[in-house]
Amino acid sequence: MRHCLLPVLLLTGLAGCDPAAFNMGGATADPVPEAVRAMAAPGQNVDTARVLEDNCYWYDHAGPVETTPLPLLTAEGRPICRAAPDAATEAEAPAA
Repeated sequence: MRHCLLPVLLLTGLAGCDPAAFNMGGATADPVPEAVRAMAAPGQNVDTARVLEDNCYWYDHAGPVETTPLPLLTAEGRPICRAAPDAATEAEAPAA
């Protein structure tokens, strides 16, 4: 019985390794503006950067074992974020 259970557990574990499962919700597909590229510190993969729900840019760091989303930082170590939408502008916008 033990020998039959091991392959089932291995296959179940591998099935959980779907890359789509690690997609952080709220990501946008907008291209990274040149101003953001210029602000980013060297050594970050700006080509994979996207804005998440915190309104900041995140990029995919490809490590030796796994790919990890990390905040896109300036050379000074500050995160690069979009300006928050103006509250007055949101109040005036028609409801969708």
